[in-house]
Amino acid sequence: MRIQLTDLEARVIGVLIEKSITTPDQYPLSLNALRNGCNQKSNREPVLNLAEAEVQSVLDGLAKKHLVMEKSGFGSRVPKFQHRFCNSEFGSLKFTDQELALVCVLLLRGPQTAGELRSRTHRMCSFSDAAEVESTLKALGQREDGPFVTLLAREPGKREARYAQLFCGPVQEQDPVAGHPHPATPAPPAVLSTTTRDERIDKLERSVEALEQAVEDLQREMATLCGGRTDLAG
Repeated sequence: MRIQLTDLEARVIGVLIEKSITTPDQYPLSLNALRNGCNQKSNREPVLNLAEAEVQSVLDGLAKKHLVMEKSGFGSRVPKFQHRFCNSEFGSLKFTDQELALVCVLLLRGPQTAGELRSRTHRMCSFSDAAEVESTLKALGQREDGPFVTLLAREPGKREARYAQLFCGPVQEQDPVAGHPHPATPAPPAVLSTTTRDERIDKLERSVEALEQAVEDLQREMATLCGGRTDLAG
């Protein structure tokens, strides 16, 4: 497989593929529409907040790889973009409708189970059951010009194993025994940063201290008020 994408390039390509299938009347996409698609809160993992300049930079890189081209309609003043990733006259990479839908959702949402992929590709294609999804994924993993998909090790406590796309390079899977990452095959898009456990504990401790101080202040005020009433009564 010759195509190598960064996580952001995978997001842009995934959005262009998705919109070309689900909203063909609005395709190719303007820079603003593409940015909105990249930052969409539904059907995306992780959720991003890219600026137009960042999306444009990714487009410039994809254009150099001949994976995206600018194409504006007659009389249009707004540049619009379409992918040349696959199924075009400009390259040899071809997918069936089912294969393309699976690749698209994997680019947009990272590793997923066959059941998740079946439900999340329903707007782009149809599968009779999860077995047909698995069969299509297996074919993508065995293609001579690939592989494009791989089956990851089943996570502890999970019933189903997940599949991942191979366009973004090697993945770091967590070793369920040693607790250390080890290289598998593909890498999912980078996850969003989260507050660490220690930071959450510190924040909770500060909140408890503030509450304790507020209670002490309230107790002092009540004691003062009560004492004043006793003096008045005497």
